[in-house]
Amino acid sequence: MADTSDFRNGLIMSMGGDYWTIQEFQHVKPGKGGAFVRTKLKNLLTGQVKEQTFRSGEKVDEVRVVRQRYQYLYNADGIYYMMDKESYEQIELGEAMLSDVTGMLKENMDLEILMEGNKPLVVELPNFVELTVTETDPGFKGDTAQGASKPATLETGHVVHVPLFINEGDVLRIDTRTGKYVTRV
Repeated sequence: MADTSDFRNGLIMSMGGDYWTIQEFQHVKPGKGGAFVRTKLKNLLTGQVKEQTFRSGEKVDEVRVVRQRYQYLYNADGIYYMMDKESYEQIELGEAMLSDVTGMLKENMDLEILMEGNKPLVVELPNFVELTVTETDPGFKGDTAQGASKPATLETGHVVHVPLFINEGDVLRIDTRTGKYVTRV
């Protein structure tokens, strides 16, 4: 158990059967009444963000998590197989846990999984991945006055908007947090 004096950015807690992490918090001491802590919480499983206020000294269930390095091996029938980089044990993750990152997963990619005991909570990819363009329309000079883009399909099936000079076979650096094109490699 932790109380409001233990709050810090990144603290993970269990509330209502869900896991929440503190993104921001602020201790408030008004002139009248008791002190309280205003927080911005993010649900680790759904990504929902909400604001919540706690009375000063209120207790919450702190969750102890371990960050473990894994390697993504392959996908079969919606089951994603990961291998622990230290013990070489494999775990299986369902498609629901990886729904927001499946377009960035490449076989043999290293990633991190936040674990509570043996239960995986969150899959974290590296900030940037390098993926090859498998399909895109040709871009022509003079199509636009400035800043035009076109859709490009990557080797994982993810579609991003890229500048007109990108061609099939180019390797692109993609930001996994936003899913957007960063640069050509």
